[in-house]
Amino acid sequence: MSTVSTVNGGISFWYADQGTPAPREPLPGDTTADVCIVGGGYTGLWTAYYLKKAVPFLNITVLEAKFCGYGASGRNGGWLYNGIAGRDRYAKLHGHEAAVRLQQAMNDTVAEVIRVADEEGIDADIHRGGVLEVACTPAQLARLKAFHSVEIAFGETDRTLHGARETAERVHVTGAVGSSWTPHGARLHPAKLVKGLADVVEALGVTIHESTPVTEIKPKHAITPYGTVRAPYVLRCTEGFTAGIKGQKRTWLPMNSSMIVTEPLSDSLWDTIGWEGRETLGDMAHAYMYAQRTADGRIALGGRGIPYRYGSATDNDGRTQPATIEALRDLLVRLFPTTAGTPIAHAWSGVLGVPRDWCATATLDRSTGLGWAGGYVGSGVATTNLAARTLRDLIQQDSGQSGPTELTTLPWVNHKVRRWEPEPLRWLGVHGMYAAYRAADRRELTSPRADTDPIARIADRVSGRG
Repeated sequence: MSTVSTVNGGISFWYADQGTPAPREPLPGDTTADVCIVGGGYTGLWTAYYLKKAVPFLNITVLEAKFCGYGASGRNGGWLYNGIAGRDRYAKLHGHEAAVRLQQAMNDTVAEVIRVADEEGIDADIHRGGVLEVACTPAQLARLKAFHSVEIAFGETDRTLHGARETAERVHVTGAVGSSWTPHGARLHPAKLVKGLADVVEALGVTIHESTPVTEIKPKHAITPYGTVRAPYVLRCTEGFTAGIKGQKRTWLPMNSSMIVTEPLSDSLWDTIGWEGRETLGDMAHAYMYAQRTADGRIALGGRGIPYRYGSATDNDGRTQPATIEALRDLLVRLFPTTAGTPIAHAWSGVLGVPRDWCATATLDRSTGLGWAGGYVGSGVATTNLAARTLRDLIQQDSGQSGPTELTTLPWVNHKVRRWEPEPLRWLGVHGMYAAYRAADRRELTSPRADTDPIARIADRVSGRG
């Protein structure tokens, strides 16, 4: 499998066939708004959409540093699914039933995104095939069965568990000994969704200024090099790029994730793989992978490369390290050996936001009018939509237009967490954690034992995930 001609970076493959969107005008100077949203990704655009739909006369301004979809919204794996970061912790903090309500809201969110895309005419190659998580070692199988039981306990009674034969009937993953499937998931084209959403929001009357980096957020102020937007509500929707805003360096850690995509596979190759249901595909490794069968017949697969850059730095237009491309290619061939001769068309990377306790949140500080949502830890394609509807309800509640709603009482609302450690502890901790996870995965691949490798258990405790 050749990587010599692989395109590296260029934001992501998702923009390769259409090109990046035509630029919108930057902020021309000081101005005012009713709501100022910082960040033109899924969170910011969904929030603008739901606010404008609820209160059409609102003056809403979105400020985006590059262009809408430049960050994770235009680079992710296209997994629209019902996972949310931190649910188990929220169960411990607020009780099991509260976490069940949060999970049900996420289940419903998958259908909500599909509904809006259809209603608004956004063609994002959406195929609702569910999510298939596979296990390829005895330890992974034990974790898979435990994971399956937990998901059912949180209300996913329509989830199914499969053995090796049933798994192979869905998709031929080499070495797969079992799988768990949920219907609450869909494959999509990330850039088509974010571009379509931006166009819809703009048509509703929302003002979007691109090439306008926000350097500082203060109560009622979003400050940029071109001027300041003053608004009663300022919402930070910057996810993995949050560290670039003044005072936010240690708020959420920008974790790197990388992807590759093959050239289109022939029909004969697809016959060896199956995957007719076009489920989004994941595994139970500690350094897990995520994949999809694209609308044009490719395999897009992602995972961790170099997980974190010193000082919370971010990448340069999606370029990733050659060693990461090789590692992802090797993983692809291990899972699907018949792809060994298929060229890798494109590779790229991006950052996702990770809070210190790995818990996503949607928050509005009613004393300052400052709000934020994020910390999705890689589960943002659907969670951004739930976050946006929650921010809408919080603002309407604060402004006296409504009372508490089902969404404003979910346990992730207004969650507070401590900041990340300063450097070099942050860099050492993250790199040490993922080195431990990769070592645990290697050991489990050759071990007949069904229990999780102790190295991974230690890493879970140190990272705050356990």
